[in-house]
Amino acid sequence: MRNFIAFFKRFRIFILFLVLQIIALSTYISYLQYPRSQYLTTANGVSASILEKQKIFTKYINLPKNNIALQRENILLRRQILQSNYKIERGKISINDIAYEQQYTYIPATLLNSTVSRMNNYFTIDVGKAQGVYKGLGVFSDKGVVGVIHQSSEHYSIVKSVLTKDINIDILIEPVGLFGLLKWDGRSPRYGSLIGISNDIRIKKWSKVVTRGGSGIFPKGIPVGKVAKVEPIEGEPLWDVRVLFAENFRTLQQVYVIKNLFRKELEEIERTIPNDDDE
Repeated sequence: MRNFIAFFKRFRIFILFLVLQIIALSTYISYLQYPRSQYLTTANGVSASILEKQKIFTKYINLPKNNIALQRENILLRRQILQSNYKIERGKISINDIAYEQQYTYIPATLLNSTVSRMNNYFTIDVGKAQGVYKGLGVFSDKGVVGVIHQSSEHYSIVKSVLTKDINIDILIEPVGLFGLLKWDGRSPRYGSLIGISNDIRIKKWSKVVTRGGSGIFPKGIPVGKVAKVEPIEGEPLWDVRVLFAENFRTLQQVYVIKNLFRKELEEIERTIPNDDDE
């Protein structure tokens, strides 16, 4: 107590000055419109800035959780589109619940490891046989096709991306309907090639390239990219069609594994097609 009194006596002039300054400043702000508005504006600005940073931090922390929730919501929406269903009643124009049967199911997944600079590029995802994933299933993102399941373990799968030299996904150019196989030459992870296109038909630059749906791996119409360049192949009646991929594989994070519920039936019926020697 004695020390406190001594301290007060020693700094009494400064303390009195500080109290008077606070009273004067409070009176100035309270009774004059301009300084009061400036004070409130500054205070509100500081508060808004703090709240905005808090909001950004919270969104960043919840980002993985939000991504998973969005994937599940997208799956529910995809199940409702016609490309995920097989039409039973072909002669009817009206659409109803009994006219369609679900043909495709979707499994959300997250990339764990990936490459884009090799001649044959693969990536690992966090779903496997326990989730119904097996070799040969298609994989795509919200932007477009990314690859095919190469191998699966109980809880993980290796995906052969479109950035491999023997991917061979059947695709077509809209709206002309020309179709061929998707190839990759190992140069840029942003571009692939569409081979087997006859050069007797003109192809417009930036035409959409989508899946054809013939192999049963992907439904028809999933984006692959756009036509970036068309050149004749020397000595052959074919176009060299360069395709700008819809997906940027350097930033790929979330994907879907797609399963065709009718694929086994399709493969079985196509195995009955006779060879030339049998006809």
